[in-house]
Amino acid sequence: MFSLMHSSSVLGVEGKAISVEVDIASGLPQISVVGLPDPAVRESVERVRAAIKNSGFTFPLDRITVNLAPADLRKEGTAFDLAIAAGILTASGQLEAKPFEQSMLIGELSLNGDIRPVPGVLAMIEQAKRSGIRKVLLPLANAKEAAWITEMELYAVTHLKELLTQNKDAEAWSAIRFDAAASRALASAAAAAEHAVDFGDYSDVYGQQQAKRALLIAAAGKHNILFAGPPGTGKTMMIRRLPGILPPLTEEEALEVTKIYSAAGKLSTDAKGLIRIAPFRSPHHTISAGGLIGGGSVPKPGEVTLAHHGVLYLDELPEFSRAVLEVLRQPLEDGIVTIARSRAVFHFPARLMLAVSFNPCPCGYAGHETAEKRCTCSDSAIAKYKSKMSGPLLDRIDIQLEVPRPLEPAGDPASPADMTTARMRQLVLEARARKERRDEELGLTKTPARLSGKALRRSILMKNEAFELLDQALTVLNISMRAYDRILRLARTIADVEGSEYVEDVHVAEAIQYRRLDL
Repeated sequence: MFSLMHSSSVLGVEGKAISVEVDIASGLPQISVVGLPDPAVRESVERVRAAIKNSGFTFPLDRITVNLAPADLRKEGTAFDLAIAAGILTASGQLEAKPFEQSMLIGELSLNGDIRPVPGVLAMIEQAKRSGIRKVLLPLANAKEAAWITEMELYAVTHLKELLTQNKDAEAWSAIRFDAAASRALASAAAAAEHAVDFGDYSDVYGQQQAKRALLIAAAGKHNILFAGPPGTGKTMMIRRLPGILPPLTEEEALEVTKIYSAAGKLSTDAKGLIRIAPFRSPHHTISAGGLIGGGSVPKPGEVTLAHHGVLYLDELPEFSRAVLEVLRQPLEDGIVTIARSRAVFHFPARLMLAVSFNPCPCGYAGHETAEKRCTCSDSAIAKYKSKMSGPLLDRIDIQLEVPRPLEPAGDPASPADMTTARMRQLVLEARARKERRDEELGLTKTPARLSGKALRRSILMKNEAFELLDQALTVLNISMRAYDRILRLARTIADVEGSEYVEDVHVAEAIQYRRLDL
């Protein structure tokens, strides 16, 4: 007999519909799984066999063929276990097939029949909704995550034997139906507590007023930022406080980020709801290019994708391999990572803020010597150290700032009250609100990509003397056209932070002086 079940897989960060076809025919007892399964899928045979027996069912002693369609697409993971088991039980006549029509089944089976959670459920449910499926059987531990996709009927099951109860009694379906609306309401109520995460306060950072202002501007306009300076000046401490001044993610952004973490298997089953706080990723300098950008035989999200709508922080930038750093060029420009394989092309979102810091030389004291600390690096060592940072990569960083040692206490008072994290966050929110209102008035809210060319200049609202100053900088300082556009955007953000409708020459001058490594 033949049976058809609907399941799903995750390719990249998107769900992919998978049809689980089961055929039982006379012959020697054997079960074969075809359709390019990976080892985890092939091993599902033994999990399904034991789960069926230990749940009170009978495993057919016939020839069983399981096909995962489309057959030319490589399948991986354990999410097909429940669909395979249900397909075998319906094909052998132990369960009726009708209740499973137009339903998607996802879940991993234990040997005793328990249904375990799987990663990527949010992407799978979203794909099911697009394909017209409205009923989903899934592990109870994944139900809260799946509840964020609206207009879906979710049935949370904990054991394989529950399928028999549901199959015999139609009312049993409603008994295990998961209340998605109530789950979303509870998660929203808990969101306020989640936003109260303490990242540290900028008022704790002694001095460094210019660096704090640079971080404020970077957060307001989602600009890439670089701090250079000797050890112990607070570069890392200030950047790690950056998430504290970023606004919470919007509903759409939160759904995107949560889907990415779910697909990557990094979303805890204890999560109360969508990820509302902007991600902050800080990989070690030993990371590979694949770990940073994503990769693998079936590509998985890398750190740049995990930092989508958040911050990617690379501490001690020259310690990273140059080959690793160069893969950042395209994502920083396009906001997306494209990975091509022989059978498929994968797209990963990567709209992020890049924050980097480094010392001026391997020992850290070149140009910042004191009586106690002298630079011991040769010119060739310093040149080799700085060669890790290519010109094209630095050209994509909007704010480049030297962070010197703070002055002695007698000459540098403590941070003023208006440079607290709470005040800086408020200024960021106000600046972003001004930009949103302006874009709406100019009809630019529907534009998904970063503006360029005439559209960029139309959105800037810059006075003539400011344009003249920038054109002069283009000629005198020999900056690139990419840097020209980035200075335009940066000047617009500075004007928003200052509450100015138009970009003036003082805003352009400040934006230019943030390109220290270009000058």
